[in-house]
Amino acid sequence: MAARAPAQRAAPGGAAKICQFKLVLLGESAVGKSSLVLRFVKGQFHEYQESTIGGNFSAFLTQTVCLDDTTVKFEIWDTAGQERYHSLAPMYYRGAQAAIVVYDVTNADTFARAKTWVKELQRQASPNIVIALAGNKADLSVKRVVEYEEAMAYAEDNGLLFMETSAKTAMNVNEIFLAIAKKLPKTDSRGPGGVAAPGGAQSGNVELKPDGAKAAGGKCC
Repeated sequence: MAARAPAQRAAPGGAAKICQFKLVLLGESAVGKSSLVLRFVKGQFHEYQESTIGGNFSAFLTQTVCLDDTTVKFEIWDTAGQERYHSLAPMYYRGAQAAIVVYDVTNADTFARAKTWVKELQRQASPNIVIALAGNKADLSVKRVVEYEEAMAYAEDNGLLFMETSAKTAMNVNEIFLAIAKKLPKTDSRGPGGVAAPGGAQSGNVELKPDGAKAAGGKCC
């Protein structure tokens, strides 16, 4: 198991309000969606992560990101990538304010599938949804088949946030959620209450605070 990412410094002044947003992860099976969420919420990585989760279509977790004057609470829906579950996806991304579409940099088919998910979100999700593209497993550089420049060009052409990530090493995992938090509108301030997880859903609430010295975007190593 990889070591937990170092704690980041608290934002100065404290958060003045809380904004709550629904975020959904989409992508092919085995690209590392659940591993990204586990790394972000609990700072953990399991080499052999069970498919989402226990055979269910989705898992629900929560996490907060503290910006200078706002605490952003993410309600994270991690969905299964198997094709047989595709018809269920709209009920999860409907009403979502943000989405992370994940592909595996060592598998070109998952990148092609990610493009399909982006098109579907642009066509059927909320008009103002913030979409981020995550090229996961960037630690496996010797097996890379999807080049950074190709994915970046696609993201720029489609108005997406983009980072390459590694759930295993924690590279750019916090940063991609932070970039999303910064881009979301902060006009809808809510109290600490939120949408309850369905019966049997798993949730965690671990505070993550951005490090002002770290850039929110940029090419990963």
